[in-house]
Amino acid sequence: MKLSVFTVATPDLTPEQLAQEAKAAGLQGIEWRYKEVPEGAKGEAPSFWRNNLCSISPFAGDEEKLRFKAAAESEGLVSLSVTPYVGVGDVAGTEEVLRTAKLIGASFIRVGIAGYTSASTSTYPVLFEQTRGFLQEAAELCRQYGVKGLVETHHNTIAASASAARRLLDGFDPDVLGVLYDPGNMVHEGYEQYRAGIEMLGPYLAHVHVKNAKWLPGERAAEGTIAWTSSWAPIREGVVNWKTVIDALKSVGYDGYLGVEDFSGQYDSRTMLKEFARYMHELNG
Repeated sequence: MKLSVFTVATPDLTPEQLAQEAKAAGLQGIEWRYKEVPEGAKGEAPSFWRNNLCSISPFAGDEEKLRFKAAAESEGLVSLSVTPYVGVGDVAGTEEVLRTAKLIGASFIRVGIAGYTSASTSTYPVLFEQTRGFLQEAAELCRQYGVKGLVETHHNTIAASASAARRLLDGFDPDVLGVLYDPGNMVHEGYEQYRAGIEMLGPYLAHVHVKNAKWLPGERAAEGTIAWTSSWAPIREGVVNWKTVIDALKSVGYDGYLGVEDFSGQYDSRTMLKEFARYMHELNG
């Protein structure tokens, strides 16, 4: 298995710095965050979701976007993915992400799926059908551009688990649409026994994100119920047993990328990349 980094997790590094540090840590690929930095955030300290210095802006011209391709290639790394935050139904936005991915030579993009929480006003079946309709359009575009679209297992969406993601993609060509399997997200919602989930995904398993999370007890209600909350955790210390996950991936012959997306803040970006690579090599034996 090869190693990559999703640049949402390295907000304080420029593209060139990130490529240098990823290479030094022994990684092979980069997943570029595709999101503008809000004007009001540009004077702030770097952060995952606001002033992220390693993001491709949707408003950038081709010359600026090619900076990211050049940064990766200068260190002999692959631009693996362009990873956006495009919603369900945004066909034009999805096509622009695909055009960017094609421009910089990336293999994947993330495609939007419907959110779902206890406060959702639409029912799951309605959201499911809406998303399926959108994925039909996204799949045609992915085929046209020669870039694969990935549905991520993510809490507060209609694809929180491996089985839900697999059902969502039922009937689609796995060479065109696949699943980004994220066990760290599945701590918050969507846990299934790892090997079972990976086996369910079959040919749709396209990529894996590496991070971790934990559950913490909160206040006890009058009737005695404890309110639990989830939060991010260091990769070695959260609920996900990464040795178990990697063994499950090996059992199905997975030979793709493991992409780090560590939000714990345990290390600075440079150290995080090195520790991630060291740990993954330990687990891979």
